[in-house]
Amino acid sequence: MTPKKMQLHWSPKSPYVRKVMVVAIETGMIDMLETIRTVATVYKPNPTLMQDNPLSKVPTLKLGNSEVLYDSAVICEYLDAQAKTVLFPQGEQRWQALRWQALGDGLLDTIVLWRHERERAEPARSPELLHAYHTKTVSALHCLEAELPNLKAAPFSIGHISLGCALGYLDFRMADLDWRTSGGDLAHWYSEIMKRPSFIETIPKL
Repeated sequence: MTPKKMQLHWSPKSPYVRKVMVVAIETGMIDMLETIRTVATVYKPNPTLMQDNPLSKVPTLKLGNSEVLYDSAVICEYLDAQAKTVLFPQGEQRWQALRWQALGDGLLDTIVLWRHERERAEPARSPELLHAYHTKTVSALHCLEAELPNLKAAPFSIGHISLGCALGYLDFRMADLDWRTSGGDLAHWYSEIMKRPSFIETIPKL
């Protein structure tokens, strides 16, 4: 009997969905997913999506037994566990990978909030928030630059995936930031990550 596919509430522009899709490709679980195009915005909750996820967010994964998982960190770890791969390593390497995942996801959260604030019309737009989001983003990039030696030495993990998706979202939504001008090795590391088929196949498009 063919295993029942899992249904993934999916959006081609969501960096959190991209993270899940990268993991699905890396773990070989991609053929077990049926993607459902789902619109989820900050300002308009989706009633259909809320039947599966009360927060009205993507990604949301419906398992074959009708149980539901969210958010991206949980879904990614579930796929990794099902495939018995090692994107979520054990021992000391686990905490390093999870910390990098937290840095990447936190950077994504900041970028998303920053983008929404930039799109607000004057005078509702807050200069203080814009400055805070910019400051946090630059700080995260500097931290990531300092982490590069350890990042390069560590086995490919969920941390690398989260950070790669965050930098990709900067390119997609905040190209004017031009984060590559720092002159460090971060741009080269990112270009190498982007050569992986999982990242190539999930590049967001306007």
